[in-house]
Amino acid sequence: MKTLMFLFMAVAMWGTSASAMIFVHPGALDSRTELDFVKAKIKESSQPWKGEFDRIKSSGHAKRGPHGLAHINSKNHDAEVSRDDAIAAYTQALLWYFTDDAIYAKRSIAILNSWADLQTFTGGSDQDRLQAGWIGAVFAPAAEIMRLYPGWAPSEIENLQAMFKRAFYPQLSVASSWNGNVDLTQIDAMMAISVFNEDEALFRQALARLKIRSPSYFYLTTDGPKPKGIAGDGGDLNKFWSNPKKWIDGLTQETCRDNGHHSQFALGSALHAAEVAWHQGVDVYSENQERYTAAMELLATQLLTGSMQGVCRKDIPTNDRYDTWEVGYNHYHNRAGVALPMTRKLIIEQIRPRASRTDWNLNYETLTHADLLGDLSPRRGTATLGVDRSHSESK
Repeated sequence: MKTLMFLFMAVAMWGTSASAMIFVHPGALDSRTELDFVKAKIKESSQPWKGEFDRIKSSGHAKRGPHGLAHINSKNHDAEVSRDDAIAAYTQALLWYFTDDAIYAKRSIAILNSWADLQTFTGGSDQDRLQAGWIGAVFAPAAEIMRLYPGWAPSEIENLQAMFKRAFYPQLSVASSWNGNVDLTQIDAMMAISVFNEDEALFRQALARLKIRSPSYFYLTTDGPKPKGIAGDGGDLNKFWSNPKKWIDGLTQETCRDNGHHSQFALGSALHAAEVAWHQGVDVYSENQERYTAAMELLATQLLTGSMQGVCRKDIPTNDRYDTWEVGYNHYHNRAGVALPMTRKLIIEQIRPRASRTDWNLNYETLTHADLLGDLSPRRGTATLGVDRSHSESK
C-alpha cells in the first residue's frame, strides 16, 4: 500500500510541472546520432556493425509482411504472431534507415498500420501485461524511426497512437504482481510508447515505476540486510528472491530463480528505459549507476565462470545468452567512463559470438549500440521533468 501511495503522489507531484516536455524524435531506444554513427560504420564495412547488418538483412524478419490482429490472446499463437510482427517492423525500420531503400520503409509501415486496428488483449491476466510489454517495447521504437519517413501519412501515425492508448495503456498502467522482470518489461514499453505518443503523463508514470522497482529488484548491501519490499512479494523476501544463500551487491530478485535467464531480460528492460529517458534529457542512469553496474558485473562473472559464485543453491548458471548488454555497457563505459571488465569480456567472448539477436524485447543491441564513441546523444535537459527543449531531431 505504501508503494502504491508513493507512486500516486509522485505522479501527481510531477503532473504540476510548470512547462510541458518537448519530445525529441527519434528518441525511443535509438537516437538520430546513434543511427547515423552505425550507418557510417556499415558503409565503411567496419565490424561488428557490418556483420550484424548483414545478419538482419538476410533474416526472415527482413522479408516478413503484416499479420495485424483485432484482438490478442496472449496465451495462444497470437503471442508469437504479434512478437514476430513487432520484431519485423523494427528490423525493417532499421534496414530502411541504414540503406535508404524505400521498400523497407513501406514494409515496416505496412506492419505498423496493420496493427492500428488492434482493440484489446483478451485474457485479462498478467500474461497480457507481459505480452503488451514485450511487443510494445518493440513496436514503438520501430514507429519512432519510421515517423521520419515522409511517406507515412500523419493520419496513419495518429491511428497507431490511438491504438496504443486503446489497447496497450490498460495493460501497462497497472504493474504486474509477478516477478520483477514483468514490471520492468512493462516500463520499457511505457517509456518507448510515451515518446511515440508524446505523452508526458505516461513518461512520468514509467519513471515513477522504475524508481520503485529498481531498488526492489537490484540489491545493494547499502540498502540494508534485505532489499525493499514491493507489491507482489508476499511479505516473504527470502522466498520472493528464491532463497539466495547470501545477499551481495548486484544480486537481483530473479538471480536464483533460474540462475541468470530472467535476470538478463529484467536488466535489459531497465537499461532500455534508462536509455529512452536519456534521449529525452532525463538522466536516471546516474542515480542507478552503482545498482545497475553491480548487477551487470556480477551476472557477467557468473556467466563467464560457469558458477553462481556461491549465491544460489544451484551453482550452474543458465546457458541462455541474450543481446542485452550493449546498451548498458555503452552508457556506463563509453559515456560515463566506468570500468566494467567482466561485462566487456562477456560481450566479446559470449554475447557477440553466440547470443540470440531477437528475443521478445531484446533485439539487435550489438548492431545499434556496440562501441558507440563518446556521448553521441548528450542530455539536452536536466534530471528533472518538464524542461523545455527547443531542439527536435528530424530527417
